Amino acid sequence: MLSVPLGWFIAVSSALFFIGAAGVLVRRNAVVILMCVELMLNAANLALVAFSRRLSDATPRGSVFVIFTFVIAAAEVAVGLAIVLAAYRNQPTVEVDEIHELKG
Repeated sequence: MLSVPLGWFIAVSSALFFIGAAGVLVRRNAVVILMCVELMLNAANLALVAFSRRLSDATPRGSVFVIFTFVIAAAEVAVGLAIVLAAYRNQPTVEVDEIHELKG
């Protein structure tokens, strides 16, 4: 059975990460920014699993880190969407540039 080289996984992971980073930097919609952050976290998960599969021992270290990353991503989505909904109730827009209510 042929195995996919590690470099291909890292290339896909880095491409996904940079697409997510470009989305965070370019887009102004808060929901799209949250989705791009999720894309960046999933790119990191792909790299962790790829490096974990490359190890010769049978311990699933990379998979454990991926589970922690999924928990962090779920918390980030819950808190991020709560902030976006609270800001939307005060000012009915999800554009990051137009929200001035959160400035202190």
